[in-house]
Amino acid sequence: MTRIGYGYGSEWHLLRWMGRHRQVFDKMVLSAIEKDGWKIKWIDFNFKRGETWPDAELKGLEFLDNYDQLKKDWESFWPVGSGIHNWDAVGWAYSGEDKELLLIEAKANIQENITNCQARDKDSVDKISGSLELVKSGLGVNAENDWTKKYYQFTNRLAVLYFLLQHSIPAHLLFIYFIGDRSGKRRTCPKSIGEWKSILKDRKEYVGLPKGHPLEGRIQELFLRIDSEQI
Repeated sequence: MTRIGYGYGSEWHLLRWMGRHRQVFDKMVLSAIEKDGWKIKWIDFNFKRGETWPDAELKGLEFLDNYDQLKKDWESFWPVGSGIHNWDAVGWAYSGEDKELLLIEAKANIQENITNCQARDKDSVDKISGSLELVKSGLGVNAENDWTKKYYQFTNRLAVLYFLLQHSIPAHLLFIYFIGDRSGKRRTCPKSIGEWKSILKDRKEYVGLPKGHPLEGRIQELFLRIDSEQI
């Protein structure tokens, strides 16, 4: 977990929305995943002593209790050491006996979207590359599209979603894009949906998901102003 920006940044604003505007936030999340009328149970983070912010983000699939075989399969599918997926929020949407997993990624500036794979260990690199190729094949993506470059954080999240659905765990990958955050020397913060959609269009073209791919309807976007529920 990086140090939370004071008054800016996706982590700061996500905490604000989830803590001080929870009812509106949950309603908008459920609308984004087309589960109006359902409820959400968010999973607590772990504690991490000795840190300025003594919290530890949920990593990988550690939050899935009573899924021992799935976790073993996951270890075969993806490295579980340093560099594992960190989630901004995780929860369960539910209605009666029905429930679906929510994996949340929040962004407040353009630079947060550009990432390359940083793995150096050969076994980890090989496992990541092999799994990404498997996912691309399963989704009908051109094999020449390099998913370890430029939008790697996005593509490795797609890999998690693909893995979960292949193992009969209904899940949603929701990307939250904050509008109107404070820009700085190293961050450019979109002031409108239009600005966000420009970079998202480039990502869509680079990643190359075809229309009608198996994850369609499971990847959603939610645009939130930092100062209003009205965009």
